[in-house]
Amino acid sequence: MFKELHRKDEPLIICNVWDVPSALIAERNAFSAIGTSSAAIAKMIGKEDGENVLFEELMSIVSAISKASRLPLTVDIESGYGETPRIIAKNIIELVQVGVVGVNIEDSIVVQGKRQLCDSTAFSKMLKSVRALLSEAGVEVFINVRSDAYLLSVNCALEVSLARIEKYQQSGADGIFLPCIKEPDDIKVVTASTALPINVMCVPDLPDFVVLKKLGVKRISMGNFVHEAILASLSSVLTSVVKEQSFKQLFV
Repeated sequence: MFKELHRKDEPLIICNVWDVPSALIAERNAFSAIGTSSAAIAKMIGKEDGENVLFEELMSIVSAISKASRLPLTVDIESGYGETPRIIAKNIIELVQVGVVGVNIEDSIVVQGKRQLCDSTAFSKMLKSVRALLSEAGVEVFINVRSDAYLLSVNCALEVSLARIEKYQQSGADGIFLPCIKEPDDIKVVTASTALPINVMCVPDLPDFVVLKKLGVKRISMGNFVHEAILASLSSVLTSVVKEQSFKQLFV
């Protein structure tokens, strides 16, 4: 069912959430699917993004969201919360057991506070092993590989992304996520290069949904930008409360 949502004429718009209330708001606003934002969840519990959230903490939040919402839920697992394919597969299986239908896994890691791309061959081997372990366990889950050449502004990001997409497709990826890609020409080249659905993310200057559909994009997500907008709105309201010495702004 979730995989089919990536094959429709209209792109799948993922509402990125971080708790039960945000998930239920997405459901009331007729989104077809929700996905967690690792950055939003990390900030919510007072941590920095980059796998600083414990897997047990993530499971607690995801379980609550899954129980509360009827929407298909995909979860950002960063680089997998494990150093071996067996641990990563185990983590994914635990997520599926609480109702998760998809995961995002990243081909970059944070080392001493700095994010860097993983070796693409090593990542591909890991992905292939994880997929094999999931198959052995009889677990179906949509694996969306987040490839971070654009996010990290590496040289020749398009060429680097194309090479990685080819490897990841052969290793069992169901979809490819390229955060921070925004140029129409680059997007068009990427979507034409693979049969896998391409996922882009909300960033300034990203084309609108109509244009993205024409470019062949099949999935559009929001990252942590919705959460950041909510915090900015809260800050504005609280500023008004202090400045006006009144709660009127809360009831506008």
